[in-house]
Amino acid sequence: MATRRVGESRSGVARVLAILAVFDQTHRALTLSDIARRAELPLTTAHRLVAELDSGRLLMRRPDGAYEIGAQVWHLGLLAPQTVLREAALPHLQDLATATGRTVHLAVLEGTRALVLERLAGSRMLPTRHSPGLRLPLHCTAVGKALLAHAPPAVRSEALADLARYTAYTVTDRRVLDRQIEQIRRTGVARSAQEHREGVSSLAVPILDHTGLVAALGLLAPLSSPRLSSTLGPMRAAAAAITQSFARAHLDA
Repeated sequence: MATRRVGESRSGVARVLAILAVFDQTHRALTLSDIARRAELPLTTAHRLVAELDSGRLLMRRPDGAYEIGAQVWHLGLLAPQTVLREAALPHLQDLATATGRTVHLAVLEGTRALVLERLAGSRMLPTRHSPGLRLPLHCTAVGKALLAHAPPAVRSEALADLARYTAYTVTDRRVLDRQIEQIRRTGVARSAQEHREGVSSLAVPILDHTGLVAALGLLAPLSSPRLSSTLGPMRAAAAAITQSFARAHLDA
C-alpha cells in the first residue's frame, strides 16, 4: 500500500485552513509552488483548492501569477469581535497617544499569546515591533501580564508552563510570576522592564466589562525616560472609555 503524503491525510477543511495559514506579514504574496510547499500539500491538491479559494475571493491571483489574501477575508474579518473592539477603541487610543506622547497598543488574549489589534505612535515615538497582528508572549510583556492576570486558569497554567527567555531580564521563575499576577489582580497595573526587549519598559492596564476580560491597553517607553507611572491616570480613563464604547458598539450591531 502506497504511503500517503501528510497533506493527503487531512480533511478538506483542514487543507483549506493550511493554505490560508501560509500567508503572514513576511509572506503576503506566494506562488502556487510556495503555497503547496508551505502547506505541505501535493501540488495538484494545492492547485485545485487555490483555484476554488480564488473563485470565492478568499485568495486573489495577481498579474504576475502570485496569490494574495482576497477581499472576502477582509469582509469576514470586519465581522469579528476584535475588529469591533479596535474600531471602538481607536479614538481613545489616539487621545492617549497624543496626551502621553508614548507608543500605545491594544491587545487581546488569543490562546496563550497576546494578539496586538492596534498600535499608535505618540510624539515621543519609540520604534516597536508590536505591529497589528503580531502575537506577543504573555509572561514578559506588560499587556501580556495584564491579560494573563485575568485569563482562565487553564490558559494561565499553559502559558506559565513554557517560560521562554527573551532577554537577560526575562522572569522565568514561576513563583515570581505567580506573585506578579496576584499583584496585578490587586492593583490593576502590569509592568515589564526589559523583559521582552532590552532598553524598553512598558506599562499596561486590563480592559474589563461585566463579563470579565476584554483586552489590555499598554504604553511603551525607553527605559531611560521618566517613569511611566505618571500616565496611569490617562490610561485608566482610556480603558474605561474603551469599555463604554465597545458596549455601545455591541448594542448598535
